[in-house]
Amino acid sequence: MAGQSAAHYGDAREEVSTAGAWATGFILFAGVMMIMIGVFHAIAGLVALIDDEFYVTTPNYILQFDTTTWGWIHLIVGVVVALAGFAVIAGQTWGRVVGIVLAVISAIANFAFLPYYPFWSTLIIALDVFVIWALAVHGRDYAYGR
Repeated sequence: MAGQSAAHYGDAREEVSTAGAWATGFILFAGVMMIMIGVFHAIAGLVALIDDEFYVTTPNYILQFDTTTWGWIHLIVGVVVALAGFAVIAGQTWGRVVGIVLAVISAIANFAFLPYYPFWSTLIIALDVFVIWALAVHGRDYAYGR
């Protein structure tokens, strides 16, 4: 009976170890994605600031901003998202919370940016959704596994 208990506890440790490995992988991936999303935002912002004629907009869209304004929005959001991504990789709890908030802001900003660059905005929104999921579902596992 004692042998069965030890084997049972060994299996439980393996399950926790495997769950921790998955959580670590998802959180690391989310942190790297945040850094990439931040760089993508910064590049889109710099493009808008350098060449304000690059982005073409559709007429009669509700959220019409000047492309220079979009450039500054993307540049600032990009830098902050990338910095939060480094905090997530470092295992900071505040980095996960800020990461979720910034991923939501990034998704909303890209939704508003859809008429200027639809494919790019849709791609970034999809990455933001994955980051939100990974940080929300596996964030606590990652923090306890460290």
